[in-house]
Amino acid sequence: MPPRSAKKPAADDVSLAGTRAEHEALGREIAEHDRRYYEEDAPTVSDAEYDELRRRYEMLEERFPELKSADSLTERVGAKGSEKFAKVRHRVPMLSLANGFGEEDVREFVERIRRFLNLKSDAPLVFTAEPKIDGLSLSLTYDKGRLVTAATRGDGAEGEDVTANARTVSDIPKQLRGKDVPELAEIRGEVYLSHVDFAEINARQAAAGEKIFANPRNAAAGSLRQLDVSITAARPLRFLAYTWGEMSVLPAKTQFEMVKAFERWGFRTSPLTRRVVGLDEMLAYHRELERERANLGYDIDGVVYKVDELALQQRLGFVSRSPRWALAHKFPAQKATTVLEDILIYVGRTGSLNPAAKLKPVTVGGVVVQNATLHNEDYIKGVGGNGEPIRGGVDIRIGDTVVVERAGDVIPKVLEVVVEKRPPDAEPYVFPTICPACGSHAVREVNPRSGKEDSVRRCTGGLVCPAQARERLKHFVSRHAFDIEGLGAQRIDEFYDEGLIRAPQDIFTLERRNGLLRLEAREGWGDTSVRNLFAAINARRSIALPRFIHALGISHIGETNARLLARHFGTFDGLRGTARAAVDSNSEAYAELTSIGGVGEVVADALVEFFKEAHNQEMLDALLKEVTPEPAEQAASDSPVAGKTVVFTGALEQMTRDEAKAMAERLGAKVAGSVSKKTDLVVAGPGAGSKLDRAREAGVEVVDEDGWFALVGRGA
Repeated sequence: MPPRSAKKPAADDVSLAGTRAEHEALGREIAEHDRRYYEEDAPTVSDAEYDELRRRYEMLEERFPELKSADSLTERVGAKGSEKFAKVRHRVPMLSLANGFGEEDVREFVERIRRFLNLKSDAPLVFTAEPKIDGLSLSLTYDKGRLVTAATRGDGAEGEDVTANARTVSDIPKQLRGKDVPELAEIRGEVYLSHVDFAEINARQAAAGEKIFANPRNAAAGSLRQLDVSITAARPLRFLAYTWGEMSVLPAKTQFEMVKAFERWGFRTSPLTRRVVGLDEMLAYHRELERERANLGYDIDGVVYKVDELALQQRLGFVSRSPRWALAHKFPAQKATTVLEDILIYVGRTGSLNPAAKLKPVTVGGVVVQNATLHNEDYIKGVGGNGEPIRGGVDIRIGDTVVVERAGDVIPKVLEVVVEKRPPDAEPYVFPTICPACGSHAVREVNPRSGKEDSVRRCTGGLVCPAQARERLKHFVSRHAFDIEGLGAQRIDEFYDEGLIRAPQDIFTLERRNGLLRLEAREGWGDTSVRNLFAAINARRSIALPRFIHALGISHIGETNARLLARHFGTFDGLRGTARAAVDSNSEAYAELTSIGGVGEVVADALVEFFKEAHNQEMLDALLKEVTPEPAEQAASDSPVAGKTVVFTGALEQMTRDEAKAMAERLGAKVAGSVSKKTDLVVAGPGAGSKLDRAREAGVEVVDEDGWFALVGRGA
């Protein structure tokens, strides 16, 4: 399928039924690439390839919001830090940036900002534009001008303490200078290596018989994260400052002037940073840097645009993993031609049969590619989700010469087939109708909502399918779920094969059963490793409610929806009770589920189905004897609407609906889509209809926009 830079996928490209398997497969591969990139500093794909995979992943979620909560990686940042270093909790999360891959993406970014802020098309909108340095993100905290902590991004919430190493980097000032240095200042930027320094490091590595780094980014990350500080000191790392985290006083009112303040304080900043006004200047800047990137002497992989005025940044706020006011405009993807040697089928935790291409290794933009996604059964056949031809209707066969693309996401993909090079004996690929993991029938069901056949073929084995059981267990212990150190995918496979762990609750009874199991006597184990495993398991007997909900693997309930549900219900018993009472779609309980901001009928139906299944109830009863989900944290008590449920209705005149919702959530309120007995406040603008009537009937407090601002403060 040709890449679609900038636009949402067309309806004839994808369907919900036909893309769920692709979405899951992309998610698995992206997560693995994240682990290699952030934890091991050893990526196996290029940035362009990674970006193309994530781009495709995000396009699917944009076209089908129902996919967004299904283990969505769009809500994640980075990966957890290495166990080699002490941990640092970021008081202001280190978020990643949304990506754009073509001019249309940038146009949509600007238009979204105008819609959110209700700006007219001719109102000037100024951005700060800067090169996107390809290095390692670093946070530097200064107390009264003195460097006290340096931390990597990690997973965005918690990073690694690399203070001693950072002190050896000459570009990082130990003491800030200037009259306007805040008492507390957290400066963020990028650690990187120049091309010349990278070549010299690799020459020394080769002469010493040591590991050769694949690229400057890997070398910079590996150099900063050395346990031996002298190794870091011996490598010519550089640092560019471009943003900030916690700051006791802001020295400027615009992004551009903030960067100028960093210069005054002693930091190096990019001399290529400039202000641009409007779309044309943004795109001209991108084209200029793309032309000059080879002459810069260091790696960049795109351009970053940021709304210049800080007051507008505050109004725009954030989505779960990135700011609304910034965009990374990546450089184009790269392609290569190779031979497809085999088609492999992997079974996901929902039973989906996910095809992948095994390729003759080929270098694409400096990275060796050996595997690529084939999305789903229809994609192999050369048809889209609605049966219309794609790639000219050419199918994909083993032995074909194919064009592989790696661009701005995570997984390489087979883009097209070079038909004239097809071997004469190449046969059409016959997609399996039997699950390769358990031998059960694999079927394509008819979607009851659309009446169309699902493009995803699924194993009907359910709980008897070992592949599904394994994948569910791997999800349960994964980083954004229970995150049990030492109990990764390989260990789950081992324990599952031996019958030691077949369900989540078995994890927490493992220590009690060890008198019979004698793990420490097994090959590769010892007293210390067994003790560490049990300690890691016991550390998760009390767990944050959003993690617990996410770990259950309920369809459509990824991290974002898990947080929404945790915040709304406060306790797992509250969620479970409401979901069980919502079997009747006309009930008050079902109405409550669908009134939660961000939760619609698809998610509500998934919750109902999960909690009414007897096997799931038995599993939960057993699991809750071992584990305690902690009540959700309450919002800050100093906000007058913290913890309250707010409904906006009617035409808002002083702010857009999106801005109103973002403001309420920033203040700790819950935003619902409909009025119920749990509604605390209705904000009604002109033209408010049935919601206002219901609020008055129920005795719910009603205010207009002026009343809302009087309640929360105009600058909230």
